[in-house]
Amino acid sequence: MNVSDRLMKAAFESDEKFQIVLQRAMKEDLNMNAVEFSKEAGIPHSTFYKILSGNRSPNMKTLRQIVETVKKYETPAEDFIAVIAARMVLDTITESKRKIGGRLITIKEYSANSIEEAIIVSVKAEQDGAKALVCAPIVSHTVEKIVSIPVTTIMPKESIIEAIELAAKKVG
Repeated sequence: MNVSDRLMKAAFESDEKFQIVLQRAMKEDLNMNAVEFSKEAGIPHSTFYKILSGNRSPNMKTLRQIVETVKKYETPAEDFIAVIAARMVLDTITESKRKIGGRLITIKEYSANSIEEAIIVSVKAEQDGAKALVCAPIVSHTVEKIVSIPVTTIMPKESIIEAIELAAKKVG
């Protein structure tokens, strides 16, 4: 279930559930704080803080603004970038979603401990619907010949986020 659907479901369950789902969505899915989100949604900061703290229930207009804002950053479930690397490299990724160029990009990890495994999981990631791949330089040249989606190379482990952003730009 996508974020906007979870928000709507929570809104019909209870105000408390809505607050929890909204706070989690802002933090984990959108990587925004309350000030950024309220500004993006066009909701006064004071109103938004009252909703988050449980001092006010959102009216229909405000609820629509919140859901529309979340939808702006959602990508379809099948849109994701696959990161193929050894588990120790994958453990350095702290986000499963990242806002890049105004879009929310899902990041899926595919663990591989050998060149052969990296090639196999590259094909699997493409079959799973990956829009781009990020992988090690030792295998990226071969993978580019096998898959039909953009491939970006990880250089040092500190640049993995840069490689994901480059892959997202290649997706279009």
